Amino acid sequence: MVKTTQILWQTAGQNLPSLGSKALIDISDGDTPNIRMPIRMLSIDTPEVTARSLKGAAKVDKKFKQLAQWMKEGKAPVSEAFQAYILPKLENIEAGTLQYTQGKEASAYYQAKAKTRLVKPNGKKPRKLFTRVATPPFDHYGRLLAYVAPSYSRTERKKMTRLERATFNLDMVASGWAAPFIIYPNIPGELDLPLFIEVAVNAKALNNGQYKENLSLPGYEYRMCEKLYRITKKLVAGESLSYSSQLAWRSRYCADMRDRRLLGPENYFVIPEEYRLWIWPNDVQEAIEKLNLVPFNI
Repeated sequence: MVKTTQILWQTAGQNLPSLGSKALIDISDGDTPNIRMPIRMLSIDTPEVTARSLKGAAKVDKKFKQLAQWMKEGKAPVSEAFQAYILPKLENIEAGTLQYTQGKEASAYYQAKAKTRLVKPNGKKPRKLFTRVATPPFDHYGRLLAYVAPSYSRTERKKMTRLERATFNLDMVASGWAAPFIIYPNIPGELDLPLFIEVAVNAKALNNGQYKENLSLPGYEYRMCEKLYRITKKLVAGESLSYSSQLAWRSRYCADMRDRRLLGPENYFVIPEEYRLWIWPNDVQEAIEKLNLVPFNI
């Protein structure tokens, strides 16, 4: 007969994270199943392909044009400053189509780059993938948050520069197909951060990748505009939304890595893209204390 246990325990504040269903690749031994799971590469953001097709992207074009019209009519819950910044990106280009085609190009570039960098000198079995994970290690989609790079031997690393042994995260930013998207507390190390900023500045200066079109929406702006469209559509239809619900399209604060200014969620665009440090609301107080940030009102 099983007796009642006297010790009951649960992790403080949270349950163990669920990763959902994953494909089983093989089983190494009795307690080690190997599964397939996606990685969300840290500190970068590539254009989205969530429209799934050019037809779907064309529908987004129309939605964003409508959003622009609502903004001009004063129906969207945005500040005048943000409206002036974002309107040209919604009105003057087919933003949905551009985002989708850029997303496909970013994916193709990454696949080609990975194929090249993972080849060993002898041309035989490809290199493994070196992975450094974040804290916490998973996002709310169950993806592993990580910096990834080809796995080089210690001897190889001694002969290589930091740029030569760079992560794929850095490769994507240097190519211009990924926008820098550093989120506290997962900031690159003191030797890696300057290199990260340098390649981001150069990518924009050289009009690499998505920067060939200066009105391109980085992935996070595209997602923000999708949320803003849905919220504004409800308001236009007469639906009553709380103040916080109206502003749910923007959530992260943004700090300037050059002078430690901390700006509100709607004023991030004042900071050049390559110097933006994003901070979730729950982490703001800790970031202010640890990074000596200075809250700044515009």
